Amino acid sequence: MIPIHQYNLPDISILESTGDAYHIWHPQDTHIVLGAGNKPEESLIEEHVLSDQIAVHKRPSGGQTVVLTPKTLVVSVLLHQNPTANPLEAFKKINTAIASALTRVGVENLAHKGISDITIEDRKILGSSIYRSKDRLFYHGVLNVAEPSTTFERYLKHPPKEPDYRRGRPHGDFVTSIANNKNDIDIRDIERSLHDAMRELMESLSNPKKEGAPNY
Repeated sequence: MIPIHQYNLPDISILESTGDAYHIWHPQDTHIVLGAGNKPEESLIEEHVLSDQIAVHKRPSGGQTVVLTPKTLVVSVLLHQNPTANPLEAFKKINTAIASALTRVGVENLAHKGISDITIEDRKILGSSIYRSKDRLFYHGVLNVAEPSTTFERYLKHPPKEPDYRRGRPHGDFVTSIANNKNDIDIRDIERSLHDAMRELMESLSNPKKEGAPNY
């Protein structure tokens, strides 16, 4: 049986923030993170996870199971907002900021697909999920910078739910990476651009009428 750890990865620290906050981090090891509604026996190829000794965590947010590796970046955002606010608007604002950051470093053919995915054409490079609690909203996104799709095929079963645009495709045909489409990009440049975009987003949310604030 696979041991399941409570989510305690670096971005969990922003849940303690009293204001809007973000955290971008670059995993140093491989982790698997189950969505709140996922079961390991339904989501994981357990013999591979066990043989490779991959740590499995369960996050408070929904969405499907993800694999974090040193070739991915994790973007997490905490927003304090009215409990009646539409979570789709949060997805839109944050994913627009992320797409803007990627465009600045030369990533092309980006699109928004499904509820909260970012794609290059019709292949996924970022998936995200949201957890809501009273007046707080926690966004968790995983950006595939250079991880081969074979990694996801090794550890993940086909998800029980999928966006329409996936059309039943296996991980190898559905997921791509930035490196597959732009092989001269440096993950550190992407990380810096994401920090710039998130700072701009935080400023626009705290000063929505400020001249020159991004219109997400």
